Amino acid sequence: MSPENEAEMKRKLKRAGVIGSCLLAAILVIGAGIRLVQASSLRTWTHETEIPTVALIAPQAGGKSQSLILPGTLQAYYDAQLYSRVPGYVHAWYRDIGARVKKGDVLALIDTPELDQQITQARADVGAAQSTQKLSAVTAERWNSLLPLDAVSKQDAEEKNTDLASKAGATKAAQANLDRLLAMKEFAKITAPFDGVVTKRTIDEGALVSAGPAASGDPLFTVSDIHVLRVYVSVPQSYSAQIVPGMQVTLTVPEYPGKTFVAKLVSTSNSISAQSSTLLVEFEADNAANLLKPGDYVQVSMGLPGGSAHLRLPASTLMFRAEGLRVATVGANNRVVMKPIAIETDLGTQVVVAAGLSPKDRVVDNPPDSLGNGDEVRVEGAGHAD
Repeated sequence: MSPENEAEMKRKLKRAGVIGSCLLAAILVIGAGIRLVQASSLRTWTHETEIPTVALIAPQAGGKSQSLILPGTLQAYYDAQLYSRVPGYVHAWYRDIGARVKKGDVLALIDTPELDQQITQARADVGAAQSTQKLSAVTAERWNSLLPLDAVSKQDAEEKNTDLASKAGATKAAQANLDRLLAMKEFAKITAPFDGVVTKRTIDEGALVSAGPAASGDPLFTVSDIHVLRVYVSVPQSYSAQIVPGMQVTLTVPEYPGKTFVAKLVSTSNSISAQSSTLLVEFEADNAANLLKPGDYVQVSMGLPGGSAHLRLPASTLMFRAEGLRVATVGANNRVVMKPIAIETDLGTQVVVAAGLSPKDRVVDNPPDSLGNGDEVRVEGAGHAD
């Protein structure tokens, strides 16, 4: 190769190296710029995603009254479990479950062979005692008539009189035993103690029955007076002061959806249960239509007094912290302000706030657990409590 060609080749190689260096530098500058833009965008996105988005609601006025719904049970006004007072065998029964009975109606008869024999023996004892008393009376009368004539001693006469008194006492004892057995015989008739309905029957003809509940177990009959039913409700201690004389409540039962029944306050136990922290309250519900049944599960709706100055919030706004109950509100610059509140009434899905909140507060609904005082939030929307 000639010197001219060799020099030309070196110039071309040098030019190519300079161009390649420039291209490489341009690529490096462009890549660095892209990375800087991406890093800035990532920081902006990360900051934005760290800010929680929350929904706001406004506290609602508490209104003039609230309703507290509690479970209750119905019981018959009177409920008598009838047992046999005498042992024997069921001769017959005359009323089945569902039968309406009047006071004194015979429900069943019991054959009492052992008691019948005891009555026969007692009658014989009374007859023997009366005969002995008559003989003693004749003897005492004779001795008393001879005493003025000095035909008998005074001591002998007194002995005869004493014997007469003893025989009279024996006659009374025998008669009392007979009367007791005859009274027991009356218990062979099982009768209704009051007007009501037979709600249970456990006997049949020929069945052996024993005397008393300990021996026989189940009652022979159960009779219930259901013209009025008692309603028992356990009211939480926090509401016990609102149970006042003259109070009326409404009842609902599952078998009559949409139908309500009225009950009035009768009394309270005036004692808070140590186990459940509740007050036992008794109401009475008229059952003239015979729609309600003893043992029924009912829901009792109580109207509780409230105040328009008190505010209501959904229970979903509450935050339970170590320092106490709090709600998160949004203040200036979308910063969170944690406020302590006091609850007057818990209505289940809502609470009545007694203190710590104003109607103008913007309260966070369903706040995240990580939310703290001073945190920045993004407001998604605002609404009102249900």
